[in-house]
Amino acid sequence: MAEFNYGGQAVIEGVMMRGAAHAAIAVRDPKGEIVVHEEVLTSPIYTSRWGKMPFVRGLALLWDALGLGTRALMWSGNVALSEEGQDVQFQGPAAWGTLAVSLAAGIAIFFILPLLAVRFLDTYIASAWVSNTVEGLLRLGILLAYIIAIAQLPDIKRVFMYHGAEHKTINAYEAGAELTPASVKRYSLLHPRCGTGFLLIVMVVSIFVFGFLGRPDFLIRIASRILLIPVIAGIAYEVIRLSAKYYGKYLLVRVIITPSLLLQKLTTREPDLGQIEVAITALQHVLAAEGLPQPTASEDEAQARAAIAA
Repeated sequence: MAEFNYGGQAVIEGVMMRGAAHAAIAVRDPKGEIVVHEEVLTSPIYTSRWGKMPFVRGLALLWDALGLGTRALMWSGNVALSEEGQDVQFQGPAAWGTLAVSLAAGIAIFFILPLLAVRFLDTYIASAWVSNTVEGLLRLGILLAYIIAIAQLPDIKRVFMYHGAEHKTINAYEAGAELTPASVKRYSLLHPRCGTGFLLIVMVVSIFVFGFLGRPDFLIRIASRILLIPVIAGIAYEVIRLSAKYYGKYLLVRVIITPSLLLQKLTTREPDLGQIEVAITALQHVLAAEGLPQPTASEDEAQARAAIAA
């Protein structure tokens, strides 16, 4: 199959899929119909040559989660709650304001809060490495607690079902299987190149990056936690990219990536055929926009690949 630079994200009653130059969001509206929004990706992080450089290209994944992903959530919410299901444009000051608030809240909760907690513990911690490790473990604990807490909400459980549909669709596509709900359903809920796993790797990489900084003045430590986020994201992306590439080839890679796959069990649920249909629709629109053919493996080939991928 042709190389396809894509990503995905579950949204409210739907799935967003992103290609190299196009994105599509498919959402099931209150009438039961699938509504699709497509757009051309014009941001330099997708289109420029420097945006494809190692350790820089990870910023595209970060932008997917914070920029494109947040706007896709806003649009999907409009469609899911709308009786008309019209194609609402998710742009303007409201979108950027929501993005800014979300980004600030994420930094405060996952980076600044653990640092504040460690500041009080530093009286009893002599080693800078231990201090930074404790901070990192607190950060990881907050992430796990956050995921477990929101997973109890009924609406989030449905989002996690769409997350599972997204993974199954991507796994089926990579196996070359025909993109039908019945065929896609046989594939795994887990995928080595997942945004949830990316967050886990970010947390782990941050321990090492911040560890090299020692224990400078508190204000400098706060500034470093904010300014080094793109650096950490770039490193984490290369780690997840390599692990996904060699996941099926080396046992050591599978062992290393096991925590990431286990974390995905918290953020995915088994989808129904209708939810899988929505994920397939989003991917098909991206494939068409990118000029890529849809896979058409035979039933026997699909079953064999499903067994391997599961």
